[in-house]
Amino acid sequence: MIDLHTHSIFSDGELIPAELVHRAQAKGYKGIAITDHADSSNLDWIIPRLVRFCKNLKGEKDNFRVVPGIELTHVDPESIALLARESRKLGAALILVHGETIVEPVSPGTNRAALEADIDILAHPGLITEEDVALAKDKGIFLEISSRKGHSLTNGHVARLAKRIGASLILNNDVHSPDDLIDPSQARRIALGAGITETDWEKMINNSQNLLKTSFSKL
Repeated sequence: MIDLHTHSIFSDGELIPAELVHRAQAKGYKGIAITDHADSSNLDWIIPRLVRFCKNLKGEKDNFRVVPGIELTHVDPESIALLARESRKLGAALILVHGETIVEPVSPGTNRAALEADIDILAHPGLITEEDVALAKDKGIFLEISSRKGHSLTNGHVARLAKRIGASLILNNDVHSPDDLIDPSQARRIALGAGITETDWEKMINNSQNLLKTSFSKL
């Protein structure tokens, strides 16, 4: 199991990065990205701390990879590209954007602005349009299937369009607390419940593995 969408106490998570890592390891995870919520007010505070933490771990946990990321959250669509560039310069190895979930008042246009920027994953993109799914495919940006309550309500819609259009999917837990860490069998059931086939589930696992490997190499 790999989760590329987790949060620590640097935003609204319950755990410090070290405990988040240890609890994920205890659950049998192979790696995580720590992607705390950020906007222009705090990304320059969060990212360097996560980079330092992950670099300190790099030589100690050869069988468990941890990468520093960020989730640009409730950012005005016009600012997403700029903040994504700033995040890269600060050392974020993985960039998510908090997509247009139907359970929060995310600004319309966030999905499109995110997909036009230099990001890796569009998290919980809600009722994403066909045009935006096609853009995700063209840009090589992963669309997230989420195990998190609320955000998961549109998993079926995202999976259906992605499968038809050919965009790449990834499954994340959006971890905020220890209870959000799920095992591989539950992750598989969530994917199947969204209409993902067994073959496509294997592709999603490979997507997570490859993205983790690529991100880890940037440290």
